Formats: sequence, C-alpha cells, structure tokens
Amino acid sequence: MLYYLFEYLEKEFQFPGASLFGFITFRAAMAVILSLLISTIYGKRIINYLRRKQVGETIRELGLEGQQEKAGTPTMGGIIIILSTLIPVLMFAKLDNIYIILLLITTIWMGIIGFIDDYIKKFKKDKDGLKGRFKVLGQVGLGLIVGVTLYFHQDVTIKEKASVNQQEIVVNQQSNLPQFLPESKSTKTTIPFVKQNEFEYSSLITWISPSLDKYTWIVFILIVIFIITAVSNGANLTDGIDGLAAGTSAIIVLTLGIFAWVSGNIIFSDYLNIMYIPRVEEITIYIAAFVGALVGFLWYNTYPAQVFMGDTGSLTIGGIIAVIAIAVRKEWLIPVLCGIFLAENLSVVMQVSWFKYTRKKYGEGRRIFRMSPLHHHYQKGGYHESKIVTRFWIIGILLAIVTIVTLKIR
Repeated sequence: MLYYLFEYLEKEFQFPGASLFGFITFRAAMAVILSLLISTIYGKRIINYLRRKQVGETIRELGLEGQQEKAGTPTMGGIIIILSTLIPVLMFAKLDNIYIILLLITTIWMGIIGFIDDYIKKFKKDKDGLKGRFKVLGQVGLGLIVGVTLYFHQDVTIKEKASVNQQEIVVNQQSNLPQFLPESKSTKTTIPFVKQNEFEYSSLITWISPSLDKYTWIVFILIVIFIITAVSNGANLTDGIDGLAAGTSAIIVLTLGIFAWVSGNIIFSDYLNIMYIPRVEEITIYIAAFVGALVGFLWYNTYPAQVFMGDTGSLTIGGIIAVIAIAVRKEWLIPVLCGIFLAENLSVVMQVSWFKYTRKKYGEGRRIFRMSPLHHHYQKGGYHESKIVTRFWIIGILLAIVTIVTLKIR
C-alpha cells in the first residue's frame, strides 16, 4: 500500500524521498526491518496470549532427553511468522504482481490447513490432528492453483537472450543493455550441470510425439503439485527440535531471494547467464519479509524454546519455499538447496519401509535409524539438540553455497 501511496506522491507532487519506494532494495530493507520488529515485539504478546489460552504442546513419550520439560510450551507460533510476513508485504510490495498474489494465497492457504491441524490437536484433544488425506488434499488444491496460474497467466513469462542473427529484430533496446527477445510464455526451467542450463517441460512428452505438446500443462501442474506436497511435508518433519525448521528455512529462503533478485534484473541475469524472468524481482520484497519473520521467530524458538511453530508454521513455510522455487524456475535445485528437508523425509520413508519389510519377512520389525526423523536419530545418540541444530544449520549453509555454485558448473 505504501508503494502506491509514494508512487502517487512522486508523480503528482515530486514528494522528497518518495522515489525511494521505486527501488527493490529499499523496499526489501524496510520489509525485513518491519517483519523483525513485529515478530520480536509483538511475538511475545502472541506467545503470552497462547499461554493464557493454554495452547500448550502435548509431548509424547519418546525417550528423548529433555523431552518432558517442553510439555506445555505454547504452540501454533506459526501465527507469528505469518503475520510478520503478511503485514510488511501488504505495505511495501506491488500487490498487483502475480507472483506476490500467488505467495499471499499460499501463505493464507497453508496457514489455514496448519491452523486446523493444530486446532484439532489442542482443542479437540485429538493427537493425530487433521487426517493425512485432508492435508494432502489441501496441498494438491494449492498445487492446482499455483500450477494453473503459472502456466496460463499472461504475466508469467521469460525473456530469452537474442542470438547474433536475432539481435537485428529486437526493438526498443538501449545500446548499453543486453539484447533480449520479446517476452514469451514458456515452461522452461533451470537445471544444474548442463551447458545451456535450461530444461523444457514439454520435452517430457514430445519425445513420444510432437503433437503431445498441447498436454504440457498437465505434466507441469502434476510436477508443481508434487513439489509443493513434498517440500511442505519435508518442512513439517524437520520441525522437531528447537530452532531447526526456522533456521534451516531462513537459509533456504535467503538463497532463493538471491535467485529472485538476479533473475529479475536484466543486467545481472545476462552477466551470470541465467534465465531472465520479468517481474519476478518483486518476490524479493516477500522473501525479505519472510526471512525477517523467521529470524524474529528464532528469537523465541531457539533452545530452550518459548514457543513452537506447530503445523501452522511448518506447513506454511514448506509451501512458501516450494512456490518461490517454482516461480524463479529453480525447482530442480530443491534436492540440493532443501537437502535437510530431503534427508528428514527420506529417513522417515526408509525407516517405515524397512520396518514393515523386516516385520513381514522375519516376524520382527527392524530399524535403520535409532529413531526417525533424522534429527531424533542423533538425539538418541546422545547429542544435545542445540549441537544438532547448529550442525544442521552449517550443513544448510554449505548446501546453499553449492546450490549457487551449480549454476556456473556446466
């Protein structure tokens, strides 16, 4: 809202300083400052409110050190993250930008699903919360919305660099800018380790017959649904010890913020030889607010945690990360960038699968890990949760660096 106000003041009255709101970096800085203030100052009030309402965590006996001391700690703290993200975005972002609209829908949609799950657990006294099929249905629904929008919306485009022979047909270009073709709809995305660094989703079916190109939208939407479901569940499983999910997610989102900023800048995208995506730079505002909210939440969530994010936060975080990655066309980098989420997911799948297999074959279930998800395996091994979290953060930083580097390894 402030963007439009100061745009009007600059246009009509040349108001001093109003032009600052035209710069992505200024609005991103303001967004991260405001989200930090909201999450740290008002976060405490929200925690006190949750405590008064007795929205405390019910701890299952898993034989983990320090586990019972966490009983009664307020949960549903994801509300802090959501509010601290939405308010700065509504104030500083261009609200007519399709990517911002999608992220707002994602935040509210996944926040509602997570809130319902937490509400059932705490107030209906059902430890299982929202049934798994309803969670998946909600994730699929969001995937449909995101996939259809990104495929069909006229503002979701890319600009491809003009070849030497094509440059003579490119119009309205300044001499000091790289030469790009006009905007075009495309299902191209970025993949690592390949010379051209791009992959066209239509090629997944057109190798059978070129006439199948018209069905590319089905393939694209199914992939979007899978990514959103996988990443949101990965974030949910990672939320198991103090500060792990919030800290890891902040590292991931900050990396995606770099991608969003350079992908939306015609100069940097040309210099780094990565895909130029018009209007995607506006996501930087959202990411700045989101990172500020996560860091502010960590103020109260680091060991010993004063609040847990609950599914209200973890499902929302995963959904947002997935949508940002898809929007900046870096979703094929998720297995590396979100390596912590992937490891947590795989540890559960491997543990459950092996246990069922060995129980059927030997009559007694056997385990690969001491406990899953993976962070509990290390807790069972005697590591303090603060050490586990810090080391997972370090691994997350290394994965983020590797993700950025892969764009230049071709």
